[in-house]
Amino acid sequence: MTVTTAGPLPEGEYDVTVVGAGVVGSAIARELARLPLRTALVEAADDVGEGTSKANTAILHTGFDAVPGSLEARLVREGQRMLAAYAADSGIPVEPLGALLVAWDQEQLAALPGLARKAVSNGYDAARILDAGEVRAREPGLGPGALGALHVPGESIICPWTTTLAYATQAVCGGVDLHLNCRVNTVTSGEPYTLGTSRGVLRTRHLVNAAGLYADELDRLLGHTDFTVTPRRGQLIVFDKFARPLVRHILLPMPGALGKGVLVSPTVYGNVMLGPTAEDLDDKTATGSTAEGLAQLREKGRRILPALLAEEVTAVYAGLRAATEHDDYRIVARPERRCVTVGGIRSTGLTASMAIAAHVVELLGEGGLPLGGARELAPVRMPNLGEAFPRPYRSAEMIAADPDYGRIVCHCERVTRGEIRDALAGAIPPGSLDGLRRRTRARGGRCQGFFCGPAVRALFEQAGAGR
Repeated sequence: MTVTTAGPLPEGEYDVTVVGAGVVGSAIARELARLPLRTALVEAADDVGEGTSKANTAILHTGFDAVPGSLEARLVREGQRMLAAYAADSGIPVEPLGALLVAWDQEQLAALPGLARKAVSNGYDAARILDAGEVRAREPGLGPGALGALHVPGESIICPWTTTLAYATQAVCGGVDLHLNCRVNTVTSGEPYTLGTSRGVLRTRHLVNAAGLYADELDRLLGHTDFTVTPRRGQLIVFDKFARPLVRHILLPMPGALGKGVLVSPTVYGNVMLGPTAEDLDDKTATGSTAEGLAQLREKGRRILPALLAEEVTAVYAGLRAATEHDDYRIVARPERRCVTVGGIRSTGLTASMAIAAHVVELLGEGGLPLGGARELAPVRMPNLGEAFPRPYRSAEMIAADPDYGRIVCHCERVTRGEIRDALAGAIPPGSLDGLRRRTRARGGRCQGFFCGPAVRALFEQAGAGR
């Protein structure tokens, strides 16, 4: 296993290099690990999943409302089945709650049959329309005025952090070199490509651009101007676990031009989430929350689930989606140049990730990448972060075998010393305290690390993590 965080890159030439270790790039690297190739996964940040992938709405979509016939529709449909099976095998928490797409006025109510037909066009025939009484029976806490809803029973919630880490871990264990803190600054085309990075030169015969928010900029280094990424900020509010009994489904709004709109959804960690906003910006680093954005969310939340606004807020955060001027994914192969661009992957990218990976590897094959000799990867079993599944602090068997699983460090999230130790010793150790939080939930609860912060930091520093 090779994970590097500093110093010069290894010498020699890679068969294929994936730029960007978000959920999509990591899934592609995992798929490539099945082949007898020398593969690299390079990431500008200090951890995998550090960009868009860490700050999304964490929904495993059915694709019922995708544009019929689009590449996105096909890959979301295929990816949902693939990821659901992978999650079950790998220990990634998934809760199939189902969703209600709620109509609040006559115009929205009249649009429900069309959405139901669109679902059928997308290969999903389990959706059905509910009247106001049925909606109220399913969600007694809804605000006044709900006229009906489209029930989509296949929608689920998932842990996005564990998904990305599982892909990257399996890739690294399968022989992929992961190079962190490795920003690509220049690209010289040729056989091989020469990438000038913040850590030196990397040579690769085939190239995959999965750089997320920066995919358009990397494409321009390759001489292509097919699309422009406009960062679309989504601010979200996370409510305390006491709010969890207020909602039973994922509550979806009617989709608009800028996305799926503001929703209310439980999380696998036991909280309730409200958001996101949809703000097109110029700054690809603008992940701060704003008073205006949070006020907008609270106004919409008050209509959807009034009691939610009386609950305590655990955290607010914002993520940036890679929106483009196109309605569909921008997955473009250039076989003669041995490269594939994976751009414009918006909020459905988590769901579609495994199908995107399989599609991209097929496209690389058209560019001459040898695809023979594929093997099954050794399975990976991820630590459970889901509140609906067994946690170590409640497992007498785990505690008997190792008392550190009974020593709680983060009391808000019930994270034990054993879980923190395991994360710090993992195949891809966290590069920061935030990375450790995504692996364990430590410092992610209602006190946001006020109580456990020093102890968590001490364990992090003792392990030499981040260095």
